[in-house]
Amino acid sequence: MDSTSSTEADPLDERRDEAAEGWPVAAGTTALSVPVPEVDALVGAWRARYDTAARSGGSAHLTVLFPFLHRDLIAAPERAELAALFAAHPPFTLTFARCGSFPGVLYLVPEPAAPLRALTAAVTGRWPSYPPYGGLFGDLEPHLTVANCGGARTHRHIEERLAGRLPVTARVSTVDLVVHQAGRWQPWLTFPLGR
Repeated sequence: MDSTSSTEADPLDERRDEAAEGWPVAAGTTALSVPVPEVDALVGAWRARYDTAARSGGSAHLTVLFPFLHRDLIAAPERAELAALFAAHPPFTLTFARCGSFPGVLYLVPEPAAPLRALTAAVTGRWPSYPPYGGLFGDLEPHLTVANCGGARTHRHIEERLAGRLPVTARVSTVDLVVHQAGRWQPWLTFPLGR
């Protein structure tokens, strides 16, 4: 077995921070995100243990906009607008070659970031009352969260293990609208790019 597998037992005797509940999310909250299954295979086990979103059912993804409109506010006209908005953007390829960090967060850096920023700008241009993360973090870099709890030592361990398994390339051709219900993030709608 590959000694760098993300499914191996963590040699660090640090338990995940059970107090880190992540962002408080009400039922019906939605988010727009780009699924990245190519990366999920690499970081899924770490995310399951150290990423609060993954504990609520979120797979590896890049956030386009969170929080977005409440589910009850997304009817046929909003769906049509989202479909047209994303169809105006061509599919693109991302490379994840390195890790980055925010305070308390280890993430993979998607490159180039410009196509992701363009998607976010298009949505916030249409719905300006919904800035990314409620406007709390300003112009936050696009990122794929690997761990947002577990502590600095665990984050260093994960980064060391990932170093030998990068880069990973992913093709982005859709944006998902996911909804939080019954305590979990669940897929709802998918919008193709470039159609």
